[in-house]
Amino acid sequence: MTDTDHVALLGTKGGPAIRPGSAMPTSSLVTLEGQRIVVDCGLGVSRGLCDQGMALADLTTIFVTHLHSDHYLELGPLLHTAWTAGLRTHVTVWGPPGLDRYWKGFLASLADDIDLRIADEGRPDLRGLVTIHPLEAGMVTHIGPIEVRALRVDHPPLTDCFALSFAGRKRVVFSADTAPFPPLADFARGADLLIHEAMLPQAVQALVARVGNGDGRLLRHIERSHTAAEDAARIATLAGVHALALHHLLPSDDPNFGPEDWTAAVAPHWSGPLYLGRDGLRIPL
Repeated sequence: MTDTDHVALLGTKGGPAIRPGSAMPTSSLVTLEGQRIVVDCGLGVSRGLCDQGMALADLTTIFVTHLHSDHYLELGPLLHTAWTAGLRTHVTVWGPPGLDRYWKGFLASLADDIDLRIADEGRPDLRGLVTIHPLEAGMVTHIGPIEVRALRVDHPPLTDCFALSFAGRKRVVFSADTAPFPPLADFARGADLLIHEAMLPQAVQALVARVGNGDGRLLRHIERSHTAAEDAARIATLAGVHALALHHLLPSDDPNFGPEDWTAAVAPHWSGPLYLGRDGLRIPL
């Protein structure tokens, strides 16, 4: 893998379900200033990282934006798989309150395997290799030369959902999942790349029908908790960012809606470089 600054969108589908031919749920890899940072761990993140040429044993830093399963379901399996692939150094995981419960539960569920591999294969104890730190609104931390900032966004019914800014010589901002949120424009001001979740409102009812085991509450959740592509474009323009990428697409797998629909939604409100998310897309910074 080249160390040139870039972001790889590993999984670009909004929501946890996968179907034949669909994209995978949300995960990304930020490569900046020689650091490689995983952002969200939806189903498929381990394969996505390998497809980018990254050795899982080289994991050092992971951020989870919020506790919806399409953003953290594969955190435990990723860390365990990295361990079986040779991980011997420490991994720091940042996430909202409650992520530590998930990690403890995952370790309990795999305790027999972990203990057996320590005794039978001489591996270091996975439980001592991972530290979970809480994300908080207004948080500022540093990963080597990279400054990381967190902003709480509007993703009901969750209260702990965080946009993230990663700044070195280049800066990339992730919106996380959010309803239209004007403060995000200030948070992303002047960034080289804004990666914003996006939905096509005209496709949402068909999406809910495909899910098949929800009711009107699912439709209401999507409509009140996510951002239409046109509103993501407005925020990018207000923020004066250099480029916009649409991520966590709702829908990502409806044959009746394609790239032209996303472009048409964005075009009246954004005139800069646009990247439409697809699994494996690498965006230079």
